[in-house]
Amino acid sequence: MRFDPPLEEGRLLRRYKRFLADIETASGEHLTIHCPNTGSMLNCMSEGCRVWFSRSSDPKRKLPGTWELGETPHGRLACLNTGRANALVEEALRAGIVTELAGFSGLKREVAYGSESSRADFRLDYASGAVMVEVKSVTLGFADSRTAAFPDAVTARGAKHLRELAALARMGARAVLLYCVNLSDIDAVRVAEEIDPVYAAGLREARAAGIEVLAYGTEVTPHEVRLVRRLDVLL
Repeated sequence: MRFDPPLEEGRLLRRYKRFLADIETASGEHLTIHCPNTGSMLNCMSEGCRVWFSRSSDPKRKLPGTWELGETPHGRLACLNTGRANALVEEALRAGIVTELAGFSGLKREVAYGSESSRADFRLDYASGAVMVEVKSVTLGFADSRTAAFPDAVTARGAKHLRELAALARMGARAVLLYCVNLSDIDAVRVAEEIDPVYAAGLREARAAGIEVLAYGTEVTPHEVRLVRRLDVLL
């Protein structure tokens, strides 16, 4: 996924009210831009860190741009726009990069399913039946490790998705949880039980029910982000 038009670079002044970030551009312009990340963004930012943003020309938008990438305190690049994860995964699915899910005949996005009114990120159709795929964007990294972790904050929504996927698996359907690790220089992903023990317990139960857990890592540059390789999942 190439950024077109190209991203602009700046420096982070502060993130606040969850969805707002004040930045200073390379030309010295001060802007308030949209932060499209509902998580804590733990270990993803620090005052003065480099950021890259997309600028909007839509006169109806309240904010002039969207925060896309950031340089973490550990020197990694992170794709912080969680809305990009599904597009990255779809691109990789269609290119056959996610080999465990290759060979599908149809792909549908945002498909309603389950008793808790969930929506699967993707439904893939095969001759053997449909597969529901839930995608999670991972950006939590650590200075002394090449293992990323999910979640970076308590996620009731993530726990609900695990219950829904587990219910499908118990009925004999194929259900897949795919961690899209939007962080450079990562080799594996684990569950952050120290942050959300309820999610961690739900993942163990879902695994026991038969869901598949995959993780794929990205190559992140200011010009493009691509899903490129499978990572280890440490459970």
